[in-house]
Amino acid sequence: MNGMMRTAMLMAAMTALFLGAGFLLAGEGGIIIALMIAVGMNAFAYWNADKMVLRMHGAQEVDASSAPQFHALVAQLAERANLPMPRVYIIENDQPNAFATGRNPDNAAVAATTGLMRRLDTEELAGVMAHELAHVRNRDTLIMTITATLAGALSMLANFALFFGGNRNSPLGIVGIILMMVLAPLAAAMVQMAISRSREYEADRIGAEICGRPMWLARALEKIDRFAKGIVNHQAERNPATAHMFIINPLHAQAVDGLFSTHPNTTNRISRLRQMAGVAGPWG
Repeated sequence: MNGMMRTAMLMAAMTALFLGAGFLLAGEGGIIIALMIAVGMNAFAYWNADKMVLRMHGAQEVDASSAPQFHALVAQLAERANLPMPRVYIIENDQPNAFATGRNPDNAAVAATTGLMRRLDTEELAGVMAHELAHVRNRDTLIMTITATLAGALSMLANFALFFGGNRNSPLGIVGIILMMVLAPLAAAMVQMAISRSREYEADRIGAEICGRPMWLARALEKIDRFAKGIVNHQAERNPATAHMFIINPLHAQAVDGLFSTHPNTTNRISRLRQMAGVAGPWG
């Protein structure tokens, strides 16, 4: 099953879960309410999510004058990827990391931390930014915004059920309401994380194709993962809902490829990139 089909199925599951929660909350009318909430929240996120995320992490926009080498590198990679030039940001943060945001390729932004730029060489930095541009080309930034918004709205519906009692005339009665309150947000988080992990693998693959050297990204991932584990990203810890956007999980609470990890295991990602490069030795 290819990445986009898997993502579409997971998003369909998220939507069905959301509408089911609306039914358990208020019957058939609850489905309409759930749809209205979802549409309203997604419309707001569609136009504002990128600005909000960049502001949360203190990102500062740079151009060819203020960061000539970094800006030129992104421009070169964007041209190779057949993408419009995105806005380029730098985040004053010692943890090496990066993310992309924006509702479509014409309104995209890429951001890297100062820790990333200090610790990676030019080839490794190119691999990372190619990965972020792959997210832009795949429209992953929009997909993850929608799934995060649906997950948040589902948690809100669960809170409504807690305070208002829900639809006791549903086939499952009070049991269904309790299950919705407890399990629906958990299931939504699991679906969201599954989508995030699937898109990371795909962005690794396409990012390696954009920069032309899978091992550049593989070396970068190994280095970022090693440094990130020892450096706290305070902005990310204050805004954990944005963790899925980063190339490596910025939160210290999730370091393994488990059920609740927003990212695949870094060793697995490196292994796939090594296979792409046909590398058998330690680093080719």
